[in-house]
Order: sequence, then C-alpha cells, then structure tokens
Amino acid sequence: MSNNYTPAPLKEREDILDILRGIALFGICMANYPPLSLYVFQKPEIKAAMSTASIDEWLPYIHFAFFDGKFYSLFSLLFGIGFSIILLKKGTDGKSRLPLFYRRLLALAVIGLFHAVLLWEGDILFLYALVGMLLPLFRNVKDKTILITWAVLIISPVFLDIFHGLTKDKYNPADFFERKAIETCNYYGITENNFRNWHALNTDYQSMFDANRANFFWRWQGLLDSNRLPKVLGMFLLGFYVGRKMIYTRLEENRELLKKVQRWGFLIGLPFSFGHAYVEMNDLGEGPIGLLHPLFYALSVVPLSLAYTSTICLWFLKPKGRERLQIFAAPGRMALTNYIMQTVIAVFIFYGIGLGLGAKTGVFYVFLISIGVYVLQVIYSNIWLKYFQYGPVEWIWRQVTYGKRLKLRRDVTALPKGRVQY
Repeated sequence: MSNNYTPAPLKEREDILDILRGIALFGICMANYPPLSLYVFQKPEIKAAMSTASIDEWLPYIHFAFFDGKFYSLFSLLFGIGFSIILLKKGTDGKSRLPLFYRRLLALAVIGLFHAVLLWEGDILFLYALVGMLLPLFRNVKDKTILITWAVLIISPVFLDIFHGLTKDKYNPADFFERKAIETCNYYGITENNFRNWHALNTDYQSMFDANRANFFWRWQGLLDSNRLPKVLGMFLLGFYVGRKMIYTRLEENRELLKKVQRWGFLIGLPFSFGHAYVEMNDLGEGPIGLLHPLFYALSVVPLSLAYTSTICLWFLKPKGRERLQIFAAPGRMALTNYIMQTVIAVFIFYGIGLGLGAKTGVFYVFLISIGVYVLQVIYSNIWLKYFQYGPVEWIWRQVTYGKRLKLRRDVTALPKGRVQY
C-alpha cells in the first residue's frame, strides 16, 4: 500500500467545518432518537397511554418542521466538502489521489456496514460511502453544470414518484429489498405483532443481531422507496461545489452570498417545513395529492438546512460568535465517533440488552435524553481532544485511508491550541 499520502495540512482544516459538523450532530441525535427509542413504531393507543401523551402529540410537528432531514442534509453537504479536499488535490508525488479517495470510502463503507448490522439499521455511513463513489465523475464538470445537476437531483423525487405511480411500482428496485426483509423476518419469527417491541423485550444480543439483519433490508427498502439516493448525491455535489470554490475558507468575502442564502432559505424553507410537518402527521393517501410529500420535503429540507448553515457561518464571522461557537468544534472533529456513540448510548438506554426503556418512553423524554446525550458528547469531546489528535474511530479510519500508522496522543508542542489534523 502506497505511503505517498498524508493528512491535509492544518491550514486546510477550517474551524467552521468542525463547528458545522458538531452542530449537525445535535440535529442528527434529535432525529434518530425517536426511532431508536421505538416510540415511532408504537400504536396510537400505546402512545396515548404514556404520561407525556398530551405534549407528545405536538412535539412531532416540531421534529418534522425543524429537524427532519435538515441536519442530515448539512451532514451530507459537509461530507461533500470533505471529499472535495481529497479529490481536488494531488499527492506528494504529483499523482492523482483517487486511490486515497476510494480507500477512504471503502473504509467508511465497512464502518457503516458494521454500524448497521451490529448496532442499528438506521446507519447513514454505508449509503454515504456508496453514493460518494460517484463524485469523481464530476471532477471536471463545470460549476454551472454541477449546480444544475444538484437542483435536478433534489427535485427528482417528485418525478420519480410520478413515474412509480404511472407504472404502479412495476420498476421499483425497493421491492427486492422488501421481499428480502419479509423473508428474513419470517425466518427469525419477527411479526406484525412483535416487531414494535422486539428490541425492548429481548435481553440477548443474538435477538438484536437477528432483527438488525432483517431491518437492514427494511432500511434499504425505505431509502430506495423515498428516493434518498439522489437527495444525498445532490447535497454531496453542492458540498463539492462549495469545496471547489473554497467558500468555507473565504466567508468574509462571501458575506452577501451567505445573507442571500439565509434570507431565501428561511423564506422558502419555513412555510414548506410547516407543510412538510402537516403532510407527515396526516395521511394524504395516494394519487396526485400524495405528491405533496416529496414536493414539500424537497422545498423544505434543503432550503432550511442551507438557512441554518448560512446563519451559523454569519454568526461565526462575529468575534463573540466565533468564540462561543468553538465549543461545538471538538464534537465536530470527532463526528464519526460521536455519530456511532449516539447509537451505542441509545441501545444501552432503550434496548432490552441495556436499561430497556424503549417502547414505553414518550417523545418528550426521548428529546430530553437526546439533548442530554449531546451535552455529554460536547463535554467528553472537548476533554478527549486535549490529549488526543483524533477520535478513536477517526484514528482507525485515517490509518486505513493513508496506509500508515498515525500517532493518537496529541503533541501539544506541535499543534496550535484547539486544532487537530484532518
């Protein structure tokens, strides 16, 4: 394995990317904990019997309006920027960094696959790795073409849903994964009656592992059925464009652009986000009215996500804002570790192999737990990076990527305070 590649220089790793990544982790935790807690799978009568039922009724509206998809879109954007840093540079020998790029993605795919099968099927890393492999196709594409492709990909789910409707799902690849999911569920005895509480009631890891194998197919059925792949590729391309133009290193020069994105993002994103929340909470049925779901999703998630992003960047440009935002940089620098740790902590809290609080905890308490978990991550990330250069999962990922052993403990005399290598 070649050793001509090294982690990018410190000056190329801007604080704003770490801060955005750290804040995205909060939104991801808020989005993931309702399904991890099994609350979303419970029947209406079970939810109504919970002590927090009165407040739980309207909290999902807040979830869908302000969290659902927004922070995953930001996470995807940041992945696109990170990929651009590798793709747009040459190795120390002047050769292409494509081998490095693909090693990085293959390692990410393995991490994601382990996360999905061993812990929780809701993993996003495996999908990111697969979709990211398409990015080299756009290395030499013009900026205008990239932006047009981004817009087409983001809105494409509307037309894909029309196509599936006209063809009565005859050519829907999600059907294969649905069949495999049903077969696997039948094999392990997972039924309509017990799947809602399976993880909470079973106290052995083997049962959890069996369900994860079945749910892995359900996960991919959902990803394909909801047309998630073009959405992710679209945000990767936007991130690739941002990385190519080095906008994240020239925020002051792009202040007016950030203000425009902020303004239009909120103007478009907020009303459609409320519409998205209404659509999610009310069954509109099939037919033409059902197309409101992908339309509202496309016009709410991306605009509001970009509005959030630009708002954080504008705050970062203020001296006091930059100082206050630094607390989010540490969890962002070890985002991969924290993303997986959110699952580990949730499994311990909600599954039967741990405390078994799943399926009987209202979403109000679930949100409080997710906030507490994130605060804990901010604290331990800041402590960890005082002594180490990387999060533990990042350390493994980088060593596989660069094909060399990297020092984990931090050399405080060699690195500026509060900074780590990319």
